[in-house]
Amino acid sequence: MCGVAGVLAGPRAAPADLDELKRMIAMLGHRGPDGYGFYRDGRIGLAHARLSIVGLAGGFQPIHNEDRTLWISFNGEIFNHVELRAELEARGHRFYTQTDTEVVVHAFEEYGPAAWAKLNGQFAVCLWDTVKRELWLVRDRLGILPLFYARVGDHLAFASEAKALFGGGRVEPRFDAARLAQVFTHWSVAPQGSVFAGVQAVPPATAIRVDADLRLHEDRYWEPDLSGDPALSNISLDEAADRLEEKLTDAIRLRLRADVPVGVYISGGLDSSVIAALARKLDTTHMHSFGVRFADAAFDETAQQRLVAGHVGTEHHDILCGAEDIQAALPDVVWHGEAPLVRTAPAPLFLLSRLVQETGIRVVLSGEGADEWLAGYDIFKEDKVRRFWARQPDSTARPKLLSRIHPFAAVNGQKDSPLWQAFWKRGMTETDDPFYAHRIRWTNTAWTQRLLAPDVRATANAAAFDAAVAAQLPDGWSRWSALARTQWVEMAAFMTPYLLAGQGDRVAMAHSIEVRYPFLDPGVDDLCAALPDRVKMLGLRDKLALRRLAARLLPAEIGARPKRPYRAPMTTALFGAQAPGYVHDLLSQESLARYGLVDAAGVAALAGKAHRQDGRMAGEREEMALVGVLTLQMLARATLDELPAQAAAARAKLDTTPIHILEEHCEVGAA
Repeated sequence: MCGVAGVLAGPRAAPADLDELKRMIAMLGHRGPDGYGFYRDGRIGLAHARLSIVGLAGGFQPIHNEDRTLWISFNGEIFNHVELRAELEARGHRFYTQTDTEVVVHAFEEYGPAAWAKLNGQFAVCLWDTVKRELWLVRDRLGILPLFYARVGDHLAFASEAKALFGGGRVEPRFDAARLAQVFTHWSVAPQGSVFAGVQAVPPATAIRVDADLRLHEDRYWEPDLSGDPALSNISLDEAADRLEEKLTDAIRLRLRADVPVGVYISGGLDSSVIAALARKLDTTHMHSFGVRFADAAFDETAQQRLVAGHVGTEHHDILCGAEDIQAALPDVVWHGEAPLVRTAPAPLFLLSRLVQETGIRVVLSGEGADEWLAGYDIFKEDKVRRFWARQPDSTARPKLLSRIHPFAAVNGQKDSPLWQAFWKRGMTETDDPFYAHRIRWTNTAWTQRLLAPDVRATANAAAFDAAVAAQLPDGWSRWSALARTQWVEMAAFMTPYLLAGQGDRVAMAHSIEVRYPFLDPGVDDLCAALPDRVKMLGLRDKLALRRLAARLLPAEIGARPKRPYRAPMTTALFGAQAPGYVHDLLSQESLARYGLVDAAGVAALAGKAHRQDGRMAGEREEMALVGVLTLQMLARATLDELPAQAAAARAKLDTTPIHILEEHCEVGAA
């Protein structure tokens, strides 16, 4: 994958100069360390930082069509580019590179906006039509890759990451208080935004056409349909496993396409293990696998990772992650992620991507997406139990089902307590709420807002987040099953804005690593959407079709393992006797007052408690609150104070990297 950036000028505005484009794209050097390319004309400047994966020779961007009327700066991979290329060549198109990027240009030339739905991939497209003077900003179906934009006067700036907008100097880094409050409720901002004022995100499955007068026209080119296919209503579990294996195999085959070696992540859980096993059936050459070990046994899955690696036959590499490792990585994670965190979970994945880079691998496969599409999370079980309980709210037997969920939580009997039941009973009868399954968690996490400054907290608007997520709900969503509705809310509100961003693209691309997700392949997703609920979850048994497939591929103890949520130590790694100096510095009265984003007295009280208890807090929401304010302070320092130095260093590094400037297309002011 790569980094993209650019500036579109209005009809009477001056175009961005080359130096501004260099300043922007220099901030994305981690996304594309293999060289930079630029295109300019009288209206637009496009910049690109290249990570060479497909078409290693001659694939520098921006790339054009035959008559140079279309230009593209592209981030991502089009996995079906071979098939599309053959189709386009049969229609008379002629290619000058072997890249998948050029396929996008010709597909748009041939099919217009209908091209977006033909792309099987993970992508962010910036395509300039020199004839119509129109810019297209397009994101893949599930928002795997990022793309941001900001309107500043008579210019529209756009880039893979917000730091590139700031680095160019045209967009000022300022926080959006209401969106900060969203992070302290939902773990992330809504899919269309960012934590920065005026900086928007292109929503998933959306093409934004920016016309010659800088007006934005937004089109959703794909929507899911989880209503189920009546033709599959009687499918058996074995047949469902057969179809899933077929679609996953096709998805993995496509994602093994690269001009560099492809490795696999192995977490020790079901999803990544199935991907690793199927990948090894397709590729019997030497394959590398990667995993995170934890010094804290409560988080560790070393035995399972090594069992899977030995079973499928990969050369396995792992890192041992302790408190000091999380401490060291966290500031970089926040810089690359561009958002506060209420969890430390991205930090070990940041370290894992560094291990991949050090091994010489550039592409890895991951099992992300299986829990969402095949109902693997406990939230789906919670929803089912609470809806069942809501039919008889006074029942004493029905709430006992809650003891059968969250096998790795409350292991000392608390799940039988009145307090545990009272927690899940809140809002239990409000089953018409479109966010019924998620509301209880959002309400619980919103407790962390009490550490925000009063003026920031006052901007909190839960209805705005609800509306933004509701905009991602397809027509007919209300007629889906309860399970299907909850699945899509999980994808729209959590998977895209948090999981694929904070724990996916940002921590991987920090080390120039491309992660590919077979479970997010359109063919796999369409099958999962069509399958009946009973082959996903029956009673409180989850991911039945995938478990049946795993039984054919993996040791029984892997296929039968309950879902273990991926977590990492939080306040125990950051507070107490081993707290790093930056914790005391960033949470000092002076630093808190400097940025004015949090409540100094509240932070001091809770941080003092955490230090006295070596980070062992009574509840997870206290941990999330402290991690949230600490990383918010990190982000404020990085963007408000340290960004000029970062930008200068990045700009200096650009001058030592290959640069491809398409001079013959830089006639500023050309018609």
